[in-house]
Amino acid sequence: MKSAENLVAAVEGDIAEKGGVLIITHIRLKYQFKIPTHMKEKAQRALALYSDLCPAYQSIKGCIECTWEAMIIEE
Repeated sequence: MKSAENLVAAVEGDIAEKGGVLIITHIRLKYQFKIPTHMKEKAQRALALYSDLCPAYQSIKGCIECTWEAMIIEE
């Protein structure tokens, strides 16, 4: 399975003005991905570790609020 064919991400964000400059204040990620039925437990463990292992999140943590959710579709 290729992730490009099985992963969809929708991203929304909030922007606010601070000191005359626009800044990103919040990013919301909504993932939808397809997995084989026998992989659900493994996928849930990966999601539980997501914030600790994601380089992008580690780069913005503490600067921009970031939340995510995932819909797992078993095939």
